[in-house]
Amino acid sequence: MLPPTIPLFPLPNVVLFPNVFLPLHIFEARYRTMVSEALGGDRIIGIALLQPRYEADYEGRPPVFTVGCAGVITHAEPLGDGRFNIVLRGIERFRITGEDGSTAYRIAHVDGLPESILDEDRAELRRQRHRLEALLTAAIERAGSEPRFPPAIPDEDLVNALAQHLELDPIERQALLEREGVVARCRGLIELLEMKTIAPGSAWKEQSVH
Repeated sequence: MLPPTIPLFPLPNVVLFPNVFLPLHIFEARYRTMVSEALGGDRIIGIALLQPRYEADYEGRPPVFTVGCAGVITHAEPLGDGRFNIVLRGIERFRITGEDGSTAYRIAHVDGLPESILDEDRAELRRQRHRLEALLTAAIERAGSEPRFPPAIPDEDLVNALAQHLELDPIERQALLEREGVVARCRGLIELLEMKTIAPGSAWKEQSVH
């Protein structure tokens, strides 16, 4: 369960999904402070996608999409000049209900959006996973590569990893994050891939789901 307020890290092209890892390089002063303070507390940071045309107000508080995903810092490497290399693991989606403007970095008031899979949905998710793997296998083989899907990865983790790491537009990833549940997200991912002509060599990154 997420706390009612979390530090917010808005990014222009990154969408985080539950139980997926995200490496980040932290260099802006306000976000170096954010990471330092998170490391001294619960280590939770919320990732939110900046809305289009954010550039004019980037140094301020440009609009973000209201649904994001919180992550916990699993690894932090302080660098000599105050910068950090960190790794986040996605833990839970959230909806932003407001912001606290009392710090240099952004703090969001959030409602958690936990995802659970009902027993009766498990079989449907497995069927959708097979459809998804078949689509990707065909694309990868057309490119002359050998598809390798880690069989032990849970269905929901595979769907979320693909949603985060396939070469999709950020807005498309955001739409997948906003889907209500993993089954719907898997269907949405299948629909996207069926509509696209995928560049298979770059669309599938094996390391992202290890």
